[in-house]
Amino acid sequence: MAKLDINFIREHFPAFSEPSLQGFTHFENAGGSYACGQVIDSLQRYYRETKVQPHYGFEPSSTAGVEMDRARQRMAAWLNVAAEEVQFGPSTSQNTYVVGQALRQHLKPGDEVIVTNQDHEANVGAWRGLEAAGMVVREWRVNPETAELEVAELERLLNDRTRVVAFTHCSNIVGSMHPVREWTDKIHAAGAMAIVDGVSYAPHGLPDVDALGADIYLFSLYKVYGPHLGVMVMREAVNRELPNQGHFFNAGHPTARFTPAGPDHAQIASVNGVLDYFDEVYAHHYADGDAKAARKTSAVRALFQHTERRNLRPLLDFLNQKQSVNLIGKTVTKHRAPTVSFTVNGQTPVQIAAQLASRKIGIANGNCYAYRLMEALDISPAKGVVRVSFVHYTSREEVTRLLEALDDLL
Repeated sequence: MAKLDINFIREHFPAFSEPSLQGFTHFENAGGSYACGQVIDSLQRYYRETKVQPHYGFEPSSTAGVEMDRARQRMAAWLNVAAEEVQFGPSTSQNTYVVGQALRQHLKPGDEVIVTNQDHEANVGAWRGLEAAGMVVREWRVNPETAELEVAELERLLNDRTRVVAFTHCSNIVGSMHPVREWTDKIHAAGAMAIVDGVSYAPHGLPDVDALGADIYLFSLYKVYGPHLGVMVMREAVNRELPNQGHFFNAGHPTARFTPAGPDHAQIASVNGVLDYFDEVYAHHYADGDAKAARKTSAVRALFQHTERRNLRPLLDFLNQKQSVNLIGKTVTKHRAPTVSFTVNGQTPVQIAAQLASRKIGIANGNCYAYRLMEALDISPAKGVVRVSFVHYTSREEVTRLLEALDDLL
């Protein structure tokens, strides 16, 4: 496998050369990554050159429309789905809310929906709201000893009344990357739809959605080096089956049926910047720069995750040997994102975060919108956890700096 050229990577992120950010180390990437320069340039170019209503026959309107359409087509190719299956919305929370409204109209009282208590609330609240319409919501609970979801519990919950199962590809607290295809196969065998939240997975390499078998797959581009948009892949059969949530005259347009408001044109066009960056990463590290998107998706994902796991190992080892630390999730790097949560005996998460902030190291503290998981683990949702998260552009020197700071504090 090629070795990630960290200097090449960091050159693509203006934040690393921004004077106001010198000396700051970003370990809150699970909440939002830095944007690559290609995205910033695309946004500026759109607002300078094409800030008009797109898709009309005059210039610059037609160019604006072409850039938006190209972003959808390219994103679809990287995700291995059809362009008509890719929806852009303002956020993942908003996208799940829209689907929730469609399911409210589509499902019948007594139909069952399975949600987990490990997920971010974006992939829970919209489905739990279906109870008000007479649907039955059942909870797939984590093992409180490990914080992990177990397939045996899913199998126990599935029955002939199950219509929807929603779960996360990767927990934003526990960090576990789940065997999605194994689970979607079981869900489909029960005759149900699988909705997968990929927000905490996609920053570590875009998925092959077709291979995963998800009926709906969601993630947020502002955590994938891009603009503040939510991507929702809705497979063609599901798109046809669920009722239109857009304007009535758009009911025949797959990419407009679940976008009830006008999308942010500039941000959609800037999605090209994310994919330009991924293209450049691939071309720099591999000889066949003209490879198909599916090959690039797999290779870039492997490159990112291999690098992340090398940096994750010393962090997990350090935390695991600290007597005062209660580490949540696996102590091994396999099938684990570099999103690491823990509590500290005798210190609150906000105290740890404040002390690190004083050293210009940014981390998260609190429940990180995984409120129900906090309750399941007997952790106060008001206090929550310490969460450290990084991505492929994080250097080994930054990890060392974090470990030295934590060693002083814990």
